[in-house]
Amino acid sequence: MPTPNDPAVPQLRSIPRDSHSISRKDISSAALRVLYRLREGGYQSYLVGGAVRDLLVGLKPKDFDVATDATPEQVKALFRNCRLIGRRFRLAHVVFGREIIEVATFRANVDDGSGDRQQHEDGMLLRDNIYGSIEEDAVRRDFTANALYYAIEDFSVRDYVGGFDDVQARLLRLIGDPEQRYREDPVRMLRAVRLAAKLDFRIEEGTAAPIPHLAHLLAEAAPARLFEECLKLFLSGHAEQSFLGLERHGLLPALFPESAAAMAANRSGALRTMVIAGLRNTDARVAAEEPVSPAFLFALLLWPAYCRALMALQAQDVQPAEAQRRAADRVTVHQLDTVALPRRFSLPMQEIWLLQSRFPLRQRKRVMRTLAHPRFRAAYDFLTLRQSASDEHAEDVAFWREAQEDPDLAIAAHPPAEGADAHDAPRRRRRRRRRPAGGE
Repeated sequence: MPTPNDPAVPQLRSIPRDSHSISRKDISSAALRVLYRLREGGYQSYLVGGAVRDLLVGLKPKDFDVATDATPEQVKALFRNCRLIGRRFRLAHVVFGREIIEVATFRANVDDGSGDRQQHEDGMLLRDNIYGSIEEDAVRRDFTANALYYAIEDFSVRDYVGGFDDVQARLLRLIGDPEQRYREDPVRMLRAVRLAAKLDFRIEEGTAAPIPHLAHLLAEAAPARLFEECLKLFLSGHAEQSFLGLERHGLLPALFPESAAAMAANRSGALRTMVIAGLRNTDARVAAEEPVSPAFLFALLLWPAYCRALMALQAQDVQPAEAQRRAADRVTVHQLDTVALPRRFSLPMQEIWLLQSRFPLRQRKRVMRTLAHPRFRAAYDFLTLRQSASDEHAEDVAFWREAQEDPDLAIAAHPPAEGADAHDAPRRRRRRRRRPAGGE
């Protein structure tokens, strides 16, 4: 019998209803409608992938995907509420209000020249629209845990690559040769870390081994796609474990090169301590169903890089305000080479950083302007994170906590040090001497 990493001869194992935990009551009604409609149309239809995996481990799936032998055009003919998307992977989206059921046609594992597949010379898969059987589709999927099919006709789980046992063992294993699969799609390395963090799975040794020396391949992935992957890594409730996984498998320098270098050079470990504390707080907010801003997230992840850039500029005797602006711009521009951070997030991120220099200043006009700034609350929350890594900010945190209630009382209780705000004193305008009409 082939091993799970040998896709040459997939073998069906059918797990009957009484031997697994999946119930129709836990499946989206929209997904059930798609499954039954496809069967009524004469096509095979299965709930597939992450939904089956999550249901087996007792989680509530975020999305429900369907696999079928119907082509995208045939799916569209069955559903009026369907649209076809994608060039790299042609898919059908069946829309039910806010819910979208993604329907994918079984894909073949071998290109016989009759389909639409394009591969880069280094192995990256650029397009894959060659259709095949369910057996071929199973071995084309990434991880064994994602290659499980729930059959609506008899409520069984179909397993061709050993995924059911891996889920029970909480093991994440790639199907096929790991290095080849990572070269086909380098983002699979991030997916391995993310899924292991989300599911509390262990990455199988053969699956983990190639990651450190292939991490550089992430540079070939589209920066916009890496931005989306970052949101999944850090805004889904398992940010801390995702970060630790990126460190463990050598992916952090590939994703955040300047921040990784800054944390490695920081002897006290304060920068890393702050990042971990912030990610832990992010997980708590997600668990409490409170909003989390991508701008704040990236302000946290890139703060080590900003601190290092700022110190380098200050060492060159650049004026403080100018050094702060230049450091923020430099870090943002350099990070864009890897992750396409949209301006609607990068600009607030920079404002959070630049506001940090205002917090030691307590001249009344400056305090009132800072309190009125639209990013004040985010910047204050960021300051409290800085305190978690260094006690030197405790007095500033106490002052601004009180200032939000009563600025004058806070200023009286925490007066600025003598001369601390001298540069904030209002400047007198020099009166221009009027020359007499007609000259002298």
